[in-house]
Amino acid sequence: MTTNSQPRDWLAWHDDYDRAGTPLAVRLAVVQSHVRQALDAAPPGTIRVVSICAGQGRDLVEVVATHERRDDVSAVLVEADERNVLSATRRISELGLDRGIRPILGDASVTDRYVGHTPAHLVLACGIFGNIGEDDIHNTIRHLPSFCSTGATVLWTRHRRPPDLTPTVRRWFGDAGFEEIAFAGLTHLPYIGVGAVRWPGANGALPTGTRLFNSLG
Repeated sequence: MTTNSQPRDWLAWHDDYDRAGTPLAVRLAVVQSHVRQALDAAPPGTIRVVSICAGQGRDLVEVVATHERRDDVSAVLVEADERNVLSATRRISELGLDRGIRPILGDASVTDRYVGHTPAHLVLACGIFGNIGEDDIHNTIRHLPSFCSTGATVLWTRHRRPPDLTPTVRRWFGDAGFEEIAFAGLTHLPYIGVGAVRWPGANGALPTGTRLFNSLG
């Protein structure tokens, strides 16, 4: 959501990914590094990936394209902005990843969108926590175990502008049973936080008809 009356343009929001040195470009590099590590560590067989509010799929698509296990990846990218879905679809086609990565146009805040695609080995919750309320962040985290297979990696991001909520977010993940793998505060760009956590429990059972958060503005 935005703090003014004008809705955010989620297509234009991606422009900073292509501008070297911007917070989004730096964040993207860190997230992609964790994605690569998660693919490296995934068990043999199909690697199921879920991306919530996936945007143009930048976090995942370029990594899979060059990864030795690209043919094992079965991913869904759920995104509400049709323009971003079209952009992702074009790029996925260009890279020959059509069989493994599928963009889905729809409300990413509802669990029904992910039925049949979980439990996942990698869950991306990037670009969400800075745009929803604290109660919605907490609610989303409480439900993320239901998305996960045993040993799954969850990646998340949140800005660190005062008051910095990232310590609380990290605690909420711990309270939900996750083990922290890494947290990058990126002190040279203090408005960025990137977290990686591991789910050590049993395979999750995704509920239907559950709302994780209010839709992004």
